[in-house]
Parts: sequence; C-alpha cells; structure tokens
Amino acid sequence: MKYSESLFSPPQNFAGLHSPHSDFGTARAVILPVPYDSTTEWHSGARKGPKAIIEASQYLELYNLELDREIYRVGIHTLPQLHPVLSSPENMIKQVYEVSKSLLQANKFVVMLGGEHSLSLGMVQALKEIHRDLCVLQLDAHADLRDEYTATKYSHACVMRRIVELCPITQVGIRSLSAEENDFLKQNKMNPFYLMSSKPHAHSVQQIASSLGEKVYVTIDLDVLDPSIMSAVGTPEPNGMLWHEVTGLLKAITQQRHVVGFDIVELCPDQGPDSCAFLAAKLAYTFIGYATP
Repeated sequence: MKYSESLFSPPQNFAGLHSPHSDFGTARAVILPVPYDSTTEWHSGARKGPKAIIEASQYLELYNLELDREIYRVGIHTLPQLHPVLSSPENMIKQVYEVSKSLLQANKFVVMLGGEHSLSLGMVQALKEIHRDLCVLQLDAHADLRDEYTATKYSHACVMRRIVELCPITQVGIRSLSAEENDFLKQNKMNPFYLMSSKPHAHSVQQIASSLGEKVYVTIDLDVLDPSIMSAVGTPEPNGMLWHEVTGLLKAITQQRHVVGFDIVELCPDQGPDSCAFLAAKLAYTFIGYATP
C-alpha cells in the first residue's frame, strides 16, 4: 500500500526530532498515530490521545539516564495522524492493518499510538503474516475478551478475543472482567497474571517472560497503570501497576525475547492532567530504547 496524503493529517515529530534522526529512510522506529475511539462507551476522548502524547513528547529529555544513551539516535520517524474511518470498526482496523503491513515491509519497528484498543488487532494481523510464531503480551486492567459488545465483534472490549483467534496471548495487570470473560478463560485454560491484593514480584516477571514465545508484540492499555499516576483513561481501575513495575517488566521482556513492535492506547487526555500524556510519551520513548539497543 502506498501512502496517500488523504489518509493522514499533518505531522508533528515525536520528541521534536529533526533530520537526520527523524528521516523515514534511516529510522529504525516509526510512530503511527491513530486518533480513533468510535466504539468507546464511557469516557470518550481516546481519539485525542496521539496528538497529546506527541505534543507532550516535545518536552522529553532525550538522554535516558537508565540506558545511558540518547535513544533518538536509532532514528524515530513520525507519520502524520491516520485519518479515522468512521463507517465501521472493521474498516478502521483494516486500514491500520494495511498501513502497518507497508511499514513492516519497509523493515520498520512500528510504534502505534492510539486511540482505542480495538486498533491493536490491525497491527497484530500485519505482524502475524511476517512472524508465524507471534505472541502478544497485553498490559491492561481489563481482559477485553468479550465475543461481542454493543453489537460488534470489533469493539475495544473484544480486541483480545479476536487476537487470541490469531495467536497466543499473555495478559498482565488484569483486575476487572465479566462473567463471560471469566468463563472463556477457564474453558480455554488461560491464566492471566491478575492484580488482586498484591503487586507482581520479581519472580512474576520471570514467569511472564517464560509464558511468551520468541517473537512478542506488546499492547499497552494505559489503564493497566494505577489511577494515582494515570487517571486520563476511559475506564480507570484502582490497584494498578506503577511506573517501575511496568518498565521493569518491559525491560526484562526485551532482554529475553524479540519484541517486534508495540502500541500504547486508551489515553483520554481530557480525563486527567498533562502529566498523563507526558508519562505516555516517556513510556513510548523508554520502550523504544529497550527494544532497539
């Protein structure tokens, strides 16, 4: 698929990068912003997430103390925002698939910024065509395993049900699900890493890594984080993960497995302070650093 200007809105470079570090041809990582939230039911506004994250990224310190390097030197190209397809979520997912496939064929490490969680399916569909042994690591407060929700099988609440039809998944941070989802998990002998009365310990990180195959796509719904640090989401849940728990897990996964791409979804900037968008931007930048050593 060749890029058509009609598909995109004008870009603003992630982290305020300039040539040569933002050039498409030499960049290892590509930011794909997708402002779509048409299946959202409670707090809408995830369509504003990509713009807010990219705007907040202008204030990132480009040197990363933990990694002792300037991550941007791997090259990070920012695509314009993908115009939303409002006819149906299936058609929006198809557009994400087509654009993602083109980027993957260009050997790019794709970072999708949503937007709602349904978009992740398009990325996984494209990656699965390249990596037959793909698995997905989901960081999320919710299971997203409903078969159908609000008269569609392609709602944000159904995204992992559709993905598990394509490849194995490991779920981390789950602390809210429906009876239907609980039955599905039991029937299919799936064992999420729940967050209940206690937080994951170091041994859990190794258990999570051991549950994954070699090629891993990571989808991060920001409501996996505790509302004390991430209130700007559509469906917040108490008792979430903290920054060091999420980044510690992501770092461990990149050290033990081959991460082939990731997304960060469900930021609703109107529901919280600007610090939430900045956290999402720093998470994206840090994870790029982990995944592209």
